[in-house]
Amino acid sequence: MATLIASRVHELTAQRRPFVHATVVRAQQPTSAVPGDDAVILADGSIEGFVGGVCAETSVRAAALDTLRDGKTLLLRVLPDGAASFPEAPGALVVVNPCLSGGAIEIFLRPMLPRPLLGVSGTATPIGAAVAELAAFLDLETTNPMAYAGASAVVVAGLGRDDEKAIRAALDAGVPLIALVASHTRSAAVLDALGLTDEERARVRPHAGLDIGARTHKEIALSVLAEIVKEIRTGVASAPAPAARSLLPISDISERSGNPAAGASARTVVDPVCGMRVVVGDDVPQAVVDGVEYWFCCVGCRDSFVAGR
Repeated sequence: MATLIASRVHELTAQRRPFVHATVVRAQQPTSAVPGDDAVILADGSIEGFVGGVCAETSVRAAALDTLRDGKTLLLRVLPDGAASFPEAPGALVVVNPCLSGGAIEIFLRPMLPRPLLGVSGTATPIGAAVAELAAFLDLETTNPMAYAGASAVVVAGLGRDDEKAIRAALDAGVPLIALVASHTRSAAVLDALGLTDEERARVRPHAGLDIGARTHKEIALSVLAEIVKEIRTGVASAPAPAARSLLPISDISERSGNPAAGASARTVVDPVCGMRVVVGDDVPQAVVDGVEYWFCCVGCRDSFVAGR
């Protein structure tokens, strides 16, 4: 199982799909999970692998979606109702799961989000080459020239070679931030020649880069990437424009209506019996009572609810 999950982690990373890698790090008997068991949880709430029975999975699904939203790792402690807790661990999320068989487990959740994608046009120029080199150091993933779909930003550093073509390609791909490396005068001429709409022009940064008094090619690259990192972190360039999105931004991996399908995000509801958060899905116990749909953490809660109505 560990080999299969490791292969799946590699595959999902290569596909730039957001997911959570969950690993059981501690377990108390009786429980079906043992330390080292692991799984991946996708943005639709589906689980591949094993981190415990169906009751534990319910808590893992909900917590995993939270980590996809904020990008932070989490130690999830799942305790049966009325059980003595593990020794304190600062930063752990404790959930009481009334349908556990009596054991308690701790699961480390690590959200795996795609690295920001950066397009670089003009890698044959000294500045373009420096941008590509520094981008790798900053853990930005670079794309092939003109393959800009899904990019958070594009640096146009052709210094007069195909700059207009690169800008047009980036705009058509929905890239939210296009950094043009050029003087103020040439930047104005390039943008005027393109005949851009107001919306398109707002996405282009003429004479890109923060003012750090840069002189060398590497310093110019630093100033350009500093501006891009700033805008990515402040949300301006966190994701491509809607027409070109290949991935949901973190803020969109949230609670939505409808059953989750491959590639869709999931929604969570509250089990009306035990109060647990439940991720809606085809394999989740469900019942329709008086025309209203309800979902439950386990079959026991569902049967109890239906019997009481």
